[in-house]
Amino acid sequence: MTRAIISFDTELSAGLYQRGIGARANFESSILGRCREGDFGIHFQMDMLERHGLTGVYFVDPMPALVHGPSVIEAIVRPIIERGHEVQLHLHTEWLTFARFNPAGRLTGRNIGDFPLAAQKKLIGFARDMLVAAGAPTPIAFRAGNFGANDDTLRALASLGFRFDSSFNGAWAGHGCEISLDPGNLGMRVHHGLCEVPVSGLLDRASRFRPAQLCAMSEEEMRDALDHSAASDAIQFSAFSHSFELLSRDRAVANRLAIERMEALCRAIAEDPRVTSGGFATLPAPPAQPRRIQVAAPKPFRTARRIVEQAAGHLAHEVRYVRDLIAVTVNSSRWGKILGGVFLAVA
Repeated sequence: MTRAIISFDTELSAGLYQRGIGARANFESSILGRCREGDFGIHFQMDMLERHGLTGVYFVDPMPALVHGPSVIEAIVRPIIERGHEVQLHLHTEWLTFARFNPAGRLTGRNIGDFPLAAQKKLIGFARDMLVAAGAPTPIAFRAGNFGANDDTLRALASLGFRFDSSFNGAWAGHGCEISLDPGNLGMRVHHGLCEVPVSGLLDRASRFRPAQLCAMSEEEMRDALDHSAASDAIQFSAFSHSFELLSRDRAVANRLAIERMEALCRAIAEDPRVTSGGFATLPAPPAQPRRIQVAAPKPFRTARRIVEQAAGHLAHEVRYVRDLIAVTVNSSRWGKILGGVFLAVA
């Protein structure tokens, strides 16, 4: 059986903090997925998972506690644990730039892989302890923020007792992700003392990896990637998203395309007898000689259909945003009423 791992990078936005957005508003946008249409964040995601009898994995970043205090992390962890989903460790080192205390001394960097091995051990150990203090069980799996890990990250994790890493994403290989593995192999394997669980995906064109991410893959591509893993007898199929990914890019409205894709993925997993749902806690280790799981070959027409679908989805969100902006303008000026009326008539 293939284990379908649906994971969510669950994090406050350092970018919003830099723009002066406070902890509460950042939490509502980044974690609750709150917009004028409602909430589409972690609670909405868990509702959908549970309707299909699935368990999710939430990689929670505790580093914002260095700026906002521990209560914001407790508010993230508590409902996930209470509802029976899994919490594992995520880490965005960007927060060190704003923190009053830095466990790595004066060192800062965008990615955990930017730090030397000794500093990585300190940062990961410190983040793990913050996550446990927020109410999470001791994590056994890790994912680097921005997938920005390297081989020293795996060595650090192994020395700290972690069993799994899920930082290897073929789309980021050589572009921040510096783990020395073959991106053409999607199989789990032991590397530098712990088990690497790579992000699944397929080729959308020659030599171009497309990760199994809600905003990156069409429903058709995700279904094909899942089918390929199950048909290859892979131990795992690893798909990921973010706590805020069911919102539009400006986070003003729900991303209906992403919501439909998540619903379709949940349904495909629930209905496939070759696939089970779960996290890392019960994930079996790979055999001593793990099988190579080749990335599925590209299908040009499938890729073209996704490009058209995403373009239409982005256009729909942008038009809705402009319509709402003009609606405000219409109510504030005479010329706004004239120009707004013309646009609203044709949009």
